[in-house]
Amino acid sequence: MIVLKAAQGKVLAALQSVAGIVERRHTLPILANVLIRKTNGQVQLTTSDLEIQIRTTAELDGDAGDFTTTVGARKLIDILRTMPSDQTVSLESSQNKLILKGGKSKFTLQSLPAEDFPLVQEAASFGPAFSVPQKTLKALLGQVSFAMAVHDIRYYLNGILFVAEGRQLSLVATDGHRLAFASATLDVEVPRQEVILPRKTVLEMQRLLSDTGGDNQPVIEMQFASNQAKFSFGGMEFVTKLVEGKFPDYNRVIPKNHKNSITLGRTALLASLQRTAILTSEKFKGVRLNIEPGTLRVASNNAEQEEAVDELDIDYGGDTIEIGFNVTYLIDALANMDQDMVKVELSDSNSSALVTIPDQPTFKYVVMPMRI
Repeated sequence: MIVLKAAQGKVLAALQSVAGIVERRHTLPILANVLIRKTNGQVQLTTSDLEIQIRTTAELDGDAGDFTTTVGARKLIDILRTMPSDQTVSLESSQNKLILKGGKSKFTLQSLPAEDFPLVQEAASFGPAFSVPQKTLKALLGQVSFAMAVHDIRYYLNGILFVAEGRQLSLVATDGHRLAFASATLDVEVPRQEVILPRKTVLEMQRLLSDTGGDNQPVIEMQFASNQAKFSFGGMEFVTKLVEGKFPDYNRVIPKNHKNSITLGRTALLASLQRTAILTSEKFKGVRLNIEPGTLRVASNNAEQEEAVDELDIDYGGDTIEIGFNVTYLIDALANMDQDMVKVELSDSNSSALVTIPDQPTFKYVVMPMRI
């Protein structure tokens, strides 16, 4: 039976959209496979890592009839990548094996039975569904995801907090040293829902979401349950486990009423920090900021007695402050923005700084100082 027959580009795109979560090495060999289910001329592709499940449906021709099997996802993608994009490829089933043909090439692949594939058990009840443009969610994730913790023992920090309430969707990420907050307005009123999405889910969503704008921009529909989230977008269904745990109260972390503030060009500040970062040491990424009326001085040094000093002219008439930061934390935030101007609010050398975008209250970034 010919399971599917279509242009290489079409088959590859469908496979790549679901294969991001597939681990090459897994305790369960079948999790390295993609579940292929053909019904009524439609082909459904599903992958899982037991915590996340991604499914897409594609119109890929082939023989009529129903059929299910599983085959190594990465191997299939690696083979397809080597073929011309306009070439027609076919996948045929034959005695527990799948035969991939394209042009004069033929590959015989081992399959595993579909009934052994562990599908994620969907939650019994989800909260109300709501939608946002994919571009909006992708932008929000980009504004906060860099601040997620990596392999932190406080597992609830290894992800992003989603808070939907009223007409607002807020995303928050923190690793304990810095915190990023971004929000967007929803088209519908939703009751308060608060969930933590795991890091792997966040990175996969960023890969899959479209950033097409305009009148017909694609949307993503979200639904949250107590231990699961479900996203539907672009013919795909994405189900993920949530991180259990209590996320820190981000409202208490975001400082209010700092008495000193500087508004300056984002690219100039970013370039200055990148220059000075060169002479920080691998283990100690500290830079000193000296702020005084009219001047911002950025300085760093390392164990080899090398030193970098960079000055920027600023419009500032507040207190003279000397404060140290991990330069990576500042660079991360500035590099993930695209606005021209940035506002930095400070109280003194021991208090955390607040980075915002002028006239745009939807983004806040808090960074703790470090002793230098």
